[in-house]
Amino acid sequence: MMQEKEIVFLNGEFLHKDQAKISIFDRGFIFGDGIYEVVPVVFSKMVDREEFWQRFERSLGAIKLSLPYKKEEFEDILKDLIAKNSLKEGGIYMQITRGVASREFSFVKNLKPTIMTFAFECSVLKSEFEEGVSVISVPDLRWKRRDIKSISLLAQCYAKEQAVEAGAFEAFMIEDGKVNEASSASAFIIKDQALITKPFSNAILPGIRRLNILKFAKELGLKIEQRAFSMQEVYEADEVFISAATLLLLSVVKADGKLINGGKVGKYVPKLRAKYIEKITKEALAQ
Repeated sequence: MMQEKEIVFLNGEFLHKDQAKISIFDRGFIFGDGIYEVVPVVFSKMVDREEFWQRFERSLGAIKLSLPYKKEEFEDILKDLIAKNSLKEGGIYMQITRGVASREFSFVKNLKPTIMTFAFECSVLKSEFEEGVSVISVPDLRWKRRDIKSISLLAQCYAKEQAVEAGAFEAFMIEDGKVNEASSASAFIIKDQALITKPFSNAILPGIRRLNILKFAKELGLKIEQRAFSMQEVYEADEVFISAATLLLLSVVKADGKLINGGKVGKYVPKLRAKYIEKITKEALAQ
């Protein structure tokens, strides 16, 4: 369970969360005109930092926004936020919008962007879902630039709500008969010693954990197939899992009410998760 911490950063200031105020005319509030990122924190250190930064800059560039800080300056702000909140394990959420302006659909030029970050506490290294989770399949109703980590998340919220109403943990989002990704995570299956996941395109968010997962899978002797897969393949898979910032990797043991691998966690996902934990632990302790 995520628990937000008390001190936030907003437009150059560290404030108590109750004192942080944003204009009702902010384009993030009116249009969802902005991007966000989440960075995991373990042992009071940010991990997957370079991968996060690359995606962060990519999303900013895609919507013609720029960060008014150098990389090192912004990282120092995030480190200060961790320290001020005495955060040991959890994550940092950051959001940048185009700023405050009269309601105009086109991008208003020369605005001062609104920059907000907050810290939250949750378990990263130890999962509360070690026995696996369930998913349902839903239509993918999002726009066509899902590679941008946009704050416009209504379609994902709708999909997640459908999952919750069905008693499931996540929703696999389906387009043209194939799985794109989950509402808030990347999706993978393992079948006949092959790890299968959809290749990068505008149809999915470039998951930060993905490249390391593919590397670890090869180390475990798995073949890699970067292609789309169907829900029928999910039902018949040896293992299914999702990955996200603070969840790392979670086994999926039921999809649309059908048991996967007899409803039990398989042998590879725990090994992949262990390798990922080893990777981020080393990264944190080296800082």
